[in-house]
Amino acid sequence: MKKKKLVMILIAIILICGFIICAVSFSKNKEAASRKSESQHAPFKQEKTEEQNEDVKGNQNKNQDVSDNDEEIEEDGMSFEENAEIKARAVSRVLVNDIVLADDSGLEIDYLDKAPGIYSARFAGEDTSYDIKNRILLDRLEGVPDDERTARFVCAVAAVFPDGTTSVVRETIEGQIGHDIVGANGFGYDPIFYVPEFGCTTAEMTPEQKNKLSHRGKALRAIKILLEEKLNEEEA
Repeated sequence: MKKKKLVMILIAIILICGFIICAVSFSKNKEAASRKSESQHAPFKQEKTEEQNEDVKGNQNKNQDVSDNDEEIEEDGMSFEENAEIKARAVSRVLVNDIVLADDSGLEIDYLDKAPGIYSARFAGEDTSYDIKNRILLDRLEGVPDDERTARFVCAVAAVFPDGTTSVVRETIEGQIGHDIVGANGFGYDPIFYVPEFGCTTAEMTPEQKNKLSHRGKALRAIKILLEEKLNEEEA
């Protein structure tokens, strides 16, 4: 049971991070290893395949349970932490025996009283492109000196356990709002978020640089430590 929980935690972390490249790489390596072992351990491979099929069916059933409960989650919290927990608790009411992770993230600009904050995705309208959102923010900061343009990306990750207890972590990237839209990498507010330490916006960073600095990456690494501590306590 503990191993099953741990596997689900790792799957959840991969899904939230969106580490598609890593997942594809893992899949290819696994496929290669599977072909190599097929001729040597054919009966064992057949047995493992049946077990894996059962796991897949179980996961499909869980996904169907979540899909069937398609009521929109109302994110009415007053902080990233509260909204992350709201989402995790909503899903945990369906997956009652599992550890559920959810995140909430956004951009805080100090000069604008930490706006857009928890409304980052809905700022200027959910269907408004980020090119327009970014331009609106730059216009509001026109003439504001660099030392007053401080800002941060925030990510809160909440974990809800089968016993109803929760753990929530919050991590950030500190920086400032630039004076123009710069960079083609990343997404959202990346092209206006300037990190003095790197001398560029997060939209100009390489994937390796951004992953190391990422507020989501930091938050997931922090929640991973808490999850491992929780599992170790249960096994003790």
